[in-house]
Amino acid sequence: MSLSVDTLGEIRALVRGGFDERDDIIEILCEEMYEPGELDEQAVEQAVDAAFSELEREKRQWPAVTDCDRLEQAFLALNKRGVIALHNAGYTQDDGYADVQEVFSEHPEQDSVSGYCFYHGQDLECVVSGGGLYLAFGPMDPVHEETEGPVVGTLIVEELTKAGLDVQWDGTFAHRIFIPDMDWQRR
Repeated sequence: MSLSVDTLGEIRALVRGGFDERDDIIEILCEEMYEPGELDEQAVEQAVDAAFSELEREKRQWPAVTDCDRLEQAFLALNKRGVIALHNAGYTQDDGYADVQEVFSEHPEQDSVSGYCFYHGQDLECVVSGGGLYLAFGPMDPVHEETEGPVVGTLIVEELTKAGLDVQWDGTFAHRIFIPDMDWQRR
């Protein structure tokens, strides 16, 4: 049984996203995204292996520093500056907020945390397909979103720019930060 174009696209997005191992991707597809038995597992395995092989060939041509490396650098700096910055936080914005709250609840110095920044699985799908990367952000206390949100956003834009990424943002909490020309090459 051959796989649909949509399924092949989902495989490509999961492989290129760079967060899941081969066996995890097969399980995600065959047991979570689709009903068990709905996909031919052998066909999925072959398609996943082919996608990983293609990615490995392409990696040889990647620059020494990729946009993903720059994003990682910015997120590390943000975490040091009191902003919880998370990669691939859940699948939706609500999932991302829940992940931020979980990290915050376990943070040893909660008073030092001023805000958060993350992208989620849907954002990852968008950037992998060439659509740029959106980042959610804000202060830890939602009561202060309109006043402190822009302060957190400014800090995030500063670190992203310092890391060498081009950023679009209107300076308000009403719109997410956008990296339009993000070339997703995650090692």
